[in-house]
Amino acid sequence: MFNRLAAGLLAGASLSVLAIPAQAGTNSPVRWNSGGAVWTTTSSEFSTFLEDGDITDRALDSGISGSGWSADEIQQGMTKTYDVDVIDVTRFLYSDDGVVFLKNQTKSYFPYWKMTATAVQGLRAAIIADSVDGSISSQGIMANLPVAFRLADTCGTYDGSQNVCADGKCQGDAQCTSLLSWYVFLPACVQANQLAPRWIYGGKTTGQTSSNNLSSYSSSPIRGLW
Repeated sequence: MFNRLAAGLLAGASLSVLAIPAQAGTNSPVRWNSGGAVWTTTSSEFSTFLEDGDITDRALDSGISGSGWSADEIQQGMTKTYDVDVIDVTRFLYSDDGVVFLKNQTKSYFPYWKMTATAVQGLRAAIIADSVDGSISSQGIMANLPVAFRLADTCGTYDGSQNVCADGKCQGDAQCTSLLSWYVFLPACVQANQLAPRWIYGGKTTGQTSSNNLSSYSSSPIRGLW
């Protein structure tokens, strides 16, 4: 009885983080920032590519060319879905390990205006929002970004490279550092790292979180952070 009750409380606490809607659905999921120049690939241009395979934007074409993968491979990789549990995903992304993961995954890709100051919150909000239906994908995470994000390559401050979470599955600099390759591997990495609620059943897990701690997430609004 206790286990079932605890599981129910955990589920309610995890979902409550989404009670305040994030400003999802930005029209500028990628602003390619090189030096002082900025090129924007809109959400509709990404949708056209991911749904139909048509590349209608020069910046996107350049991003695909520099990804280390073919256009077909990027399209297939970004639309592939992975089964997750929103509770477990939320617990991981709010754990100490999860925060380290999010910081590592926003090395050069972060909110356009607030940049690294809200990078963790921005990416976390997108991943959790996409996981509500029990699955995530690169396309879904991108669609749930709360604000415009930039890939920054700004004369040494940021080098435009990402830490691709590929665990030896990428080959060469392009596959292991490019934004689109990073997007391809991100949902699989989240799936692999989500924390199963083992504490409910008497076990332990890294970044262990109690139901009381988890319920406090609802007091931290998603809206307005960017």
